[in-house]
Amino acid sequence: MNKFSNEEIAAVYKVIAERRDMRHFLPDPIEPELMTRLLHAAHLAPSVGFMQPWRFIRITDPALRAAIHQLVEQERINTAHALHEREDEFMRLKVEGVRECGELLVVALMDRREEYIFGRRTLPEMDLASVSCAIQNIWLAARAEGIGMGWVSLFDPEQLRLLLDMPAGAKPMAILCLGHVEAFYPKPMLELEGWATRHNLQDLVFENSWRHDDNRNPEAT
Repeated sequence: MNKFSNEEIAAVYKVIAERRDMRHFLPDPIEPELMTRLLHAAHLAPSVGFMQPWRFIRITDPALRAAIHQLVEQERINTAHALHEREDEFMRLKVEGVRECGELLVVALMDRREEYIFGRRTLPEMDLASVSCAIQNIWLAARAEGIGMGWVSLFDPEQLRLLLDMPAGAKPMAILCLGHVEAFYPKPMLELEGWATRHNLQDLVFENSWRHDDNRNPEAT
């Protein structure tokens, strides 16, 4: 079968449209079988040269979770300072659910990535693109299962690498908060909070060459 049914196709588009970056979670744990399905979905992601550069670290130690939260909190403060006139506005936002979520994952790039040349000779960052695909897979699968997920990027990668005893050359790319939620946001939370708005698609699609009329600064919206 080359094409899915209309109902299956609609379900795919619905999951994409209703995926949200969640920051509010219920304390209920995620069932082990469900967590296995989500990780398997991530592992089915495409990767350049089939290198499969993703590594997943499940955080089950409460003390380690608390230490990770401290790293996130410090970077939250540093980011607020860097935003200058929007500092107070940023500090009012809830930007993570590290302490509340049912499952905490750290997603990292593997070490010894320089050994993989296929597809990376001129674009070495394609390993990061592959890991991003794995994260998107788990995000969409979680939404289909009614599980919320939030991608946290507020941390010092070297400090987190050392905290988790990663080998030299490995690099943490995301802290993923997963868990049951009371409800999914009707729109992206940053849009609801007035931080930014979604761009019009026609402003982002060019034909044959770059259109040089976009001078927007997303942080100044």
